[in-house]
Amino acid sequence: MMKMSGLSRIALVASLALASPALAATQHHTAAAASGANTGKIGATPVPTAPTPVPTSPAGDKSTPTPPTLPDMTAYVLMDAKTGAILAEAAPHLQLPPASLTKLMTAHLVYQAIHHGSLKMDQVVPVSVKAWHQPGSTMFIQPNSVVTVNQLLHGLIIDSGNDAAVALAQQVAGSTDVFVQMMNSEANKLGLSDTHYANPTGLPNPDLHTSAMDVAKLTRTILHDEPEILDISKLKTYTYDKITQRSWNPVLFKDPTVDGLKTGLTDESGHCIDATALRGNMRLIAVVTGGPTWPASTAAIESLLDYGQRFFTDAQITTAGQQIDTLKSDALNSGEVPVGVSKDVTVTLPVDAEKAITHNITYTADLTPGVTKGEVLGTVTYSAKGKTLATVPVIALADSPRATFFTKLKNKLRKML
Repeated sequence: MMKMSGLSRIALVASLALASPALAATQHHTAAAASGANTGKIGATPVPTAPTPVPTSPAGDKSTPTPPTLPDMTAYVLMDAKTGAILAEAAPHLQLPPASLTKLMTAHLVYQAIHHGSLKMDQVVPVSVKAWHQPGSTMFIQPNSVVTVNQLLHGLIIDSGNDAAVALAQQVAGSTDVFVQMMNSEANKLGLSDTHYANPTGLPNPDLHTSAMDVAKLTRTILHDEPEILDISKLKTYTYDKITQRSWNPVLFKDPTVDGLKTGLTDESGHCIDATALRGNMRLIAVVTGGPTWPASTAAIESLLDYGQRFFTDAQITTAGQQIDTLKSDALNSGEVPVGVSKDVTVTLPVDAEKAITHNITYTADLTPGVTKGEVLGTVTYSAKGKTLATVPVIALADSPRATFFTKLKNKLRKML
């Protein structure tokens, strides 16, 4: 059972951090050490150094500058949130301890339960002894606490509370063991092939691992399915039960374009940051792992975001229902049918490549029975400078009945003359 003197000491540390942002990072570490936190300790064994990963830009072309070399980072990924394009990567599939980046999946499953109606934001959640006794970073809930799902989500995302993670997991699944099964099932569903979960908190476990790529993929899913998470992750502080804690995300205090999302730190993981930002017409996701300090990881995030904004753009190359071609055929009574796409097509490409976009349509449909509006007729592939940007179905934009006997006869006579 935690003594009041220890709780008071950590509460004082939190208040001092608010008073002095420059002092905050040091005090966070002190608080962590006082509570045995999974967010780092003074004098912790440094993360073993690894060879500097080689950066590449899958979305770039020959004229795109090489992505930044970040020798202090173990791995990184820069992704466009809208299109999923990878703008830069280094050791993207290296399996690493995620620390509190694990809480991204915990939050995702909680939001899913809210959207499905099995959980409500204002619902009061009982706090178990197991949740109360979680080591590491905490939002300071106790078994007699009156705490809602909404408050626990704030404690999970801002305070990185391990107690909040366990309380939410138990409420959603009945037990943390079942919740972990749900986490791994969802990871498999999302194609997170480098990831395996062992708990909802991120506390060290030999069976817990992920990669920078999987973190970026999960983040993109969350931003698409549960964008309301940004209403929490953008906050710099949170107060619960008269204890105010500063967000663990150091990039929030440096870059006004950043509005999320999560950090993680254990002796094993190093300083990990998963950040998202609106830069120009793009929402970017930057993930760095294994940093030696918060300032180093923050600087790495900024380098990636700057690179993405400077050298790439999102371009909407066609819109739903826009005619892009006319398919001519004697098999149709009118002799032709307008062709387009069923949804908007946006691609991420180097800034100098937008004017070089070309497209090629391949028709595969049998037109002899006629064509109905919306029917898939083939595919269109968009390219620029020899690189394929997107391949999507093309559809008929109108009905076009099959040619009648008299139309076929007329067409035959016309060709003979």
